[in-house]
Amino acid sequence: MKIILLCVGKTTSSKIDALIGEYEGRLRHYVNFEITFVEVGSKTKSKTAAQQKELEGELILANCKSSAPLILLDEKGKRMPSTEFAKFIQGEMNRGPKELVFCVGGAFGFSEQVYQKAVRKISLSDMTFTHQMVRLFFTEQLYRAFTILKGEKYHH
Repeated sequence: MKIILLCVGKTTSSKIDALIGEYEGRLRHYVNFEITFVEVGSKTKSKTAAQQKELEGELILANCKSSAPLILLDEKGKRMPSTEFAKFIQGEMNRGPKELVFCVGGAFGFSEQVYQKAVRKISLSDMTFTHQMVRLFFTEQLYRAFTILKGEKYHH
C-alpha cells in the first residue's frame, strides 16, 4: 500500500521541511510514503474564502484517484490516541487499497465536494496548528503508528 499526504500549498519553512524529511526517511522502512502538493499560487489572492475552498477542492479532487480512500485531517474529525491511529492504519492495510490519501486543506478548510468524497475525518488535536506544522505532526504520527505496529521502542 502507498500512503499519500496531499497538501494545499508547499512547506515554506526549511526547518519544518527538514524535520518532515527526517520522518519521510524513517517511514521508507515501513511503507511507500509520498507527500504531494497542490499549488494554487496567485489564483486565490482576489477570491473570497468560499471561492478559495472551491478552487482548492477542485485541485484536491483532481489529485485523488477515484478508488483511493480520502481521509481529511480536519478540526471536526475524530480524535484518537496514537495506539488507536496505529490500529486504524493496520485495518486499512488489511482492507488492501493500493493507495490511502490523507489531506491537509488550505487556511479555510475543505469544500463541500471534498467532504463528500472523504471516507473519514481525523483531528490531530483540539488546538489549532499551522498547516505546515500539521504536515510534520502527521508524518511523525504515521511513523509512530508503524513503530507501534512493529512493537518497536519509539512509542513508550
